[in-house]
Order: sequence, then C-alpha cells, then structure tokens
Amino acid sequence: MFIDKGKTFILKTDSGKNITVRLHVNPRAKRLILRIDQKKGEAVAVAPSKKALVEAVVFAKSKQAWIEAQLDKEIDMLVFHDEAVFPLRGQACKLSLMPAPTNRRMATLVSGEMQTLHLPGVPETLPARALRYLKKAARDDLTRAVAVHARRLGVKPARISIKDTRSRWGSCSARGNLSFSWRLILAEPFVLDYVAAHEVAHLIEMNHSPAFWAQVERTYPDWKPARDWLHTHGNLLHMIG
Repeated sequence: MFIDKGKTFILKTDSGKNITVRLHVNPRAKRLILRIDQKKGEAVAVAPSKKALVEAVVFAKSKQAWIEAQLDKEIDMLVFHDEAVFPLRGQACKLSLMPAPTNRRMATLVSGEMQTLHLPGVPETLPARALRYLKKAARDDLTRAVAVHARRLGVKPARISIKDTRSRWGSCSARGNLSFSWRLILAEPFVLDYVAAHEVAHLIEMNHSPAFWAQVERTYPDWKPARDWLHTHGNLLHMIG
C-alpha cells in the first residue's frame, strides 16, 4: 500500500461523522504526530518519512475519538479590533485605539491591572498595526533568547527571521539561519525560550537524535513542560489575529 504525502483520507468515526485527515511528511519529526487544523476543520497526520505514511494513517484511525473531540470544541477566531483582548507573553492584553497616556503617536504597551496596547489611528489599520507590533516584539524577545542559548552552546546563528508558519514554531537551515513564528510572543516566555533553545541546538545537531536533545538539555534543562504546552495549546495561538 503506497500513500503520497499531501493526500487526504476520510476518517469515519463511531458517531458517524466523516473527518478529513491530511497527510504530511516532516523528516525532522522524531515520531508520528497528530494535530488539528481548526481553520480547515481537519486533522493532520505527520510522518517522519514517506515510508511511515501508512503508519500515520493507522495512527490517525486509532485516535479518532480524540480527533473528533478536538474538532467539536467551540473555538472562535480572535480578530484584532478596538477593545479586543488577546494573550501577550501569556498575559491578557487589551487593544485600544486611544492614544497612550503620554500622548505618543506610536504603539505603546502600558502596564496595569490588564496591560493595554495603545495603537493610535483609525480602525481600518488597527489589525495591521497590531501585527506589526507583535512581530517586532517577537523578534526582540527571540533575538535575546537566541543570544543567550548561542553563547551557552558556543555557536553563532547567521540570521533570525520572523514568519507565520503553521507546521512548525521554528526552523534552522543548513546555512545557520533561524526562523520563528511570531505567534510565540503570545505564549508564556518559557515557551518562546524553549523554541529558541531548540533551534539553536540544531546549529550543532541537524536532527532529533539523542545527541540533539543532549544539546537542548545543556542550555535549557527543563524543556519538556514547554514542549508539552505547545502540543496542548499551540493550536489556539493560530486562532489569533
């Protein structure tokens, strides 16, 4: 039985629902992975190689109850607008079109009982300006985190890029370029820190072998809670903005 990556199949659940499962190959995956794409209303089964795609199908079928439960959750897209509340570094943050108390005509984050991101301007441009602020904040935080882990491991990345990827939170190229999802700025800092450590470790080991995880352990010993957080809550970050 041969199955091509990128193909889909219909999973018929015990309750009679038909759920689309998309197949994906990620050579850097250490094991079979199952995730939910709420935007498309489907599941994604990730295999480490094309040879393992059949196993990915079997794995998805064995998890039909979990897939159905995840897709049945009521999850609303959060669109950036005046008074919208979203997580910033893991804490609630409110958007405001009103100028900051200092009357500065620029994006300003003000602390308080609930932190507020002031974005003076007109409603039509608020989403773009909010995204611009968050991407810059993500770059600043990740640049600092990468510098710390690079110093600990004795490596130097070539370049850092901020993107909006759905399949991974970070990546490392053969040339030493690191890329990260801007959405990491929405999560608690320990999660962003872990992803930075993970990708810096790839500058030494371009795989997920025990040698790689040993490098992660060197610079970020308590990495498992952050990885588990992403597996459990990461999908929600893609529903924001």
